[in-house]
Amino acid sequence: MSLSSFMTKDVITLEIDDNLSKAKQIFESHKIHHILIKNGKELAGIITDRDLHKHLSPNIGTKKETPKDTFLLSKKIHLIMSRELVTASESTTLNEAVLLFHDNHISCLPVVDDNFHPIGIISWRDIIKIIALQYRKKIANNKGDIKIV
Repeated sequence: MSLSSFMTKDVITLEIDDNLSKAKQIFESHKIHHILIKNGKELAGIITDRDLHKHLSPNIGTKKETPKDTFLLSKKIHLIMSRELVTASESTTLNEAVLLFHDNHISCLPVVDDNFHPIGIISWRDIIKIIALQYRKKIANNKGDIKIV
């Protein structure tokens, strides 16, 4: 089974020169954990919600917010994004993807085309969900075969 069957195809991206405020807004409104960063049409990096929170003050949006806290929101994404990318193609199998996750200690896998344009994304949470659903299906199919001793 290839990733094309399981990946999220509606990829949410930002441009390399967008600011952290835009990333914060996307994370909050879409309830996601990864945003792919493009430079033009090409994948340039990735930012996680954890990356963002490491660089923002916990006082943002509270009474304790200072001008310095607000200024951090104007910081450019390319300053904090991860540039060392592990990617996959649509034809990458689910088993190969699992190895990429394990071997590279990553939490998501951007799927790119031959021109390195992002066309999808799959996360470790997606992989767990796929395995869980397949296991539940297997259990349901084998119910009649189960013997209690």
